[in-house]
Amino acid sequence: MLRIHGEGSVTTCDGVTRRDFIQVGSLGAVGITLPQLMAARAKGAVDDGNDEKNVIMIFNLGAPSQLDTFDPKPDAAAEIRGPFKPIQTASPEMMLSEILPKHAKVADKFSLVRSCYHTAAAVHDTGHQMMQTGRLFTGGINTPHAGCAMEYLRGRRDDLPGHVVLPEPMGSTGGNLPHGQDAGFLGKAFDPFNLMADPSKPDFKVPDLLPPQEIGDARLSRRKKLREVVEDTVKGFESSENAKLLDNNFDAAFRLMTSAKARKAFDLASEPKAVRERYGENRFGQCCLLARRLIESGVRFITVNTFLTVFNEITWDIHGSKPFTSIEGMKDIVAPMYDQAYSALIEDLHQRGLLENTLVCNLAEFGRTPRINPAGGRDHWPQCFSAYFAGGGVQGGRVVGSSDEIGGYPAEQAVQPSEIVATIYRSLGVDLETTLPGPAGRPFPVVDFGTEAIEDLF
Repeated sequence: MLRIHGEGSVTTCDGVTRRDFIQVGSLGAVGITLPQLMAARAKGAVDDGNDEKNVIMIFNLGAPSQLDTFDPKPDAAAEIRGPFKPIQTASPEMMLSEILPKHAKVADKFSLVRSCYHTAAAVHDTGHQMMQTGRLFTGGINTPHAGCAMEYLRGRRDDLPGHVVLPEPMGSTGGNLPHGQDAGFLGKAFDPFNLMADPSKPDFKVPDLLPPQEIGDARLSRRKKLREVVEDTVKGFESSENAKLLDNNFDAAFRLMTSAKARKAFDLASEPKAVRERYGENRFGQCCLLARRLIESGVRFITVNTFLTVFNEITWDIHGSKPFTSIEGMKDIVAPMYDQAYSALIEDLHQRGLLENTLVCNLAEFGRTPRINPAGGRDHWPQCFSAYFAGGGVQGGRVVGSSDEIGGYPAEQAVQPSEIVATIYRSLGVDLETTLPGPAGRPFPVVDFGTEAIEDLF
């Protein structure tokens, strides 16, 4: 994330820290060279006919139960099918759980994949990595989030970030592993812009659109003096390659802070009250509304985290015992909020003519156990789960793949995380043989060679 200010350990007499500047632009230490950065910008400037394509990735941290949401099994035994009934939807191919009635009304606009699986450990963090980057992190190599890779490949539009994470990156989910929501080996130059604020709060402001208090407006507008602080702090820094990188990235952060377009995009207060209420006046609902505004303004890729952790709030992680919730608790607390915001987003994008060029993908790290546990919940189950896609060239109302009679394993057309990420790239018009500059500068494919997108969605 590009930042103009932050905590640091070396402070100048003006109160500006060395680390403040290093956060903005010191990239050599994380593997990005100036030629790579320039090459990335050159790629971003090329209009290959797909530059208008966008993505909103909704990540359902905690992992919904497939049997109680998108893949009901009404003929299974009670301890498998759960307490909810299936309902008909706007798509004749698709039945959904009764706890998602608003999803049912827009089911003609999205398509379900009911046969996702992975073979990694059944911990949240590994699923987060695989579903957002296409790979499990191994050998100390952290692969980039798809949104970060897109910023590398296509650059930014105007003064806006290429990839925004709402409301903030994932927190602890128990595995103490990276979650895959940054640029990985591409380096911090391509990290997302993290909102770091709750847009449902009455005093909502975007911290990085506000000039730092320790630097007045006049000083902020005179980059030369800021650069002089760096030069005074670190001998010889001004002439180094890192200084050039700092200059480029400071420019990007400076433009963002001073951009009327960026301020307008993040200005939720300008939305009519009825629209804000339609999305739901809660954190997730307002993040979905903000995602629509950012797409409308020109941000290419937005990741919305439905939840931030599985520990301090009720989420999809329905183990049953405290501090988690039961299946019934999911119905009463999580599903209504989620159902309202998603349906509002899809309808709003459609009505504004944005859905055709905007892929909305709803992902999770795994599914839940087919059999209800003694506490009245379901536990982690990567062997089978659901994902779904709308817009961005995807045909609505379809069901791709299927699970077995208890929702425990794929029965037809098993889909791995790499194929999910390949589908996102396919929607954006990225050749799946495209490479990124990997560790030590070696070419690294955006997805493993031979991986295909889920063509039945298109």
